[in-house]
Amino acid sequence: MSEGPPPGPPGSRFARLRVLWGFARPHRGRLGVGLALALLGSAMELATPLTTKLVLDSLTGDVRLVWPITALLVLLVVGAAVGLWQGVLLGTVAERIVLDARETVVRRYFRAALLPLAARPTGELATRVTSDTVLLREAASSSVVGLINGAVLLVGTLVLMGVLDLVLLGVTVASVLAIAVVFLLLMPRIATEQEKAQAALGRMGGALEGALRALRTVKAARAEERIAEHILGDARTAADHGVNAVRREAVAWSVAYGGIQLAVIGILGLGAWRVSTGALEVSSLIAFLLYTFGLMGPVTELSTHVTAVQSGIAAAARIREVEDLPLEAAARAVATVVPAPRARPDTAPLIEVRNVFVRYVPGAEPAIRALDLDLPARGHTAIVGPSGAGKTTLFSLLLRFVHPETGTLHLLGTDYADLPPDRVRRHFAYVEQDTPLVPGSVRDNMLLAHPEATEAELYRALDDVRLGEHVRALPEGLDTVLMPGTLSGGQRQRIALARALLGAPDVLLLDEATAQIDALTEAAVTERVRAQADRAAVVSIAHRLSTVVGADRIVVMEDGAVRAAGTHRELLRTDRLYRDLVEALHMNAPGAPPEAVR
Repeated sequence: MSEGPPPGPPGSRFARLRVLWGFARPHRGRLGVGLALALLGSAMELATPLTTKLVLDSLTGDVRLVWPITALLVLLVVGAAVGLWQGVLLGTVAERIVLDARETVVRRYFRAALLPLAARPTGELATRVTSDTVLLREAASSSVVGLINGAVLLVGTLVLMGVLDLVLLGVTVASVLAIAVVFLLLMPRIATEQEKAQAALGRMGGALEGALRALRTVKAARAEERIAEHILGDARTAADHGVNAVRREAVAWSVAYGGIQLAVIGILGLGAWRVSTGALEVSSLIAFLLYTFGLMGPVTELSTHVTAVQSGIAAAARIREVEDLPLEAAARAVATVVPAPRARPDTAPLIEVRNVFVRYVPGAEPAIRALDLDLPARGHTAIVGPSGAGKTTLFSLLLRFVHPETGTLHLLGTDYADLPPDRVRRHFAYVEQDTPLVPGSVRDNMLLAHPEATEAELYRALDDVRLGEHVRALPEGLDTVLMPGTLSGGQRQRIALARALLGAPDVLLLDEATAQIDALTEAAVTERVRAQADRAAVVSIAHRLSTVVGADRIVVMEDGAVRAAGTHRELLRTDRLYRDLVEALHMNAPGAPPEAVR
């Protein structure tokens, strides 16, 4: 299994730290308050051993006992209040950071150009919004504060130890330096392993999502175990890297714990000897030992937050990769007002395509080449041709999902390049071949493009495709939540078609929109499409020629260009490829001369 690219040089890590800070920057005010609270809590924590020394000194009569005891109680109460405030504040900031990141990613997905986004596995894209933002949560909030506070607490502890006894401080500093060296050696490798584990999880999510969408095909092919093994390969890769990270963390913690304990033993032995010689007071030794026992706190805090920040840096970098997705092209100038189709003469074409070339990959063969095509404002135009002829690319071109390498498109006389994508698409309704439905209810799907439609209008559109009675019979009617088994493939197609017809579009694009519909329903739907063609434009892609024999005009495409155009009868007489398509599918229309297909 691929383990992904190796981590970049130190400079790239610094750059990625800046990326992480980019998520935290909008909340820097609250983070500053959280840091102040953390430092206040640390100050009270540092004061506790010294106050304990005062309690012990009071036993000799030098200090009244009531004052240090009162001070300890005040430190306890105030410390608890400060800790509560800090926890709530930083927890709230963390959730806001996650929400901001998720909003950024989700909005970028839906504003991105279609093809670059579609080239990435959807499961991996979902991982950016889910698990990566969770990793970002602590790293960009409490871990930033924790690193600063841990460093201050560690330095403060060492300074106060020096105030108590410089000799014992030397023993402590030697132990801390040994621990620091181990962490500096192990932490980069821990971060690398965690990055690789998360990358493998992203690949696993993408593969799993795709396999679940094709589950029927997988089961029919008896490939369950092979597909599962393929997906679990990435899961095992993630687990292997995770185990490697855990092992290194365990080594680091063991060294830290052992180093502190060794320091305690050394301090206890050396301190007892210094007490016996009169060089050190017993109360100072006890206070020093309390600082030593507490030394594990800042060491733990630092190492924990370093690990969290490293994971967050990797997650932030993956999230920011989404910003590299190109946005849909904006209009090259201020968009002009596009006239309504019915405000133009019937003879004027709705869409003009002139000498257009389209390539999906630079240097590859064009998917569309030297395409010239006029689409009228009214009537049914059917697009036919063998696989790879460029039919779907033509629809993508009309909807501005792809852009011409050369050539021009005009919508009602206005150059596509002068129009933003939404201005172009408001003239279209599109029914895909796979007819995906958006998550939600029947109503949610119907209102997708026309949220202002009334319930009566929704049922009228559903009745037009012979689905109204079925929806009325559903448990919640229009508000029935659509699950995978709620509707058949043909019913999903009809909902998509009803949704497209709801807004009376200027152009209805149909990509084999009746492929899963029975013959009786297809006849009713064809009648409804014919009515739409009488008032506006219908452009359909058909692999079943029975659905286009009644079209006003049929365009035959081959190798990305228009090969021929005409009516069914005309093409049967004049175009060999069209005759071959008709004969191969045994779909010769009644009344066509038999010799025309021989």
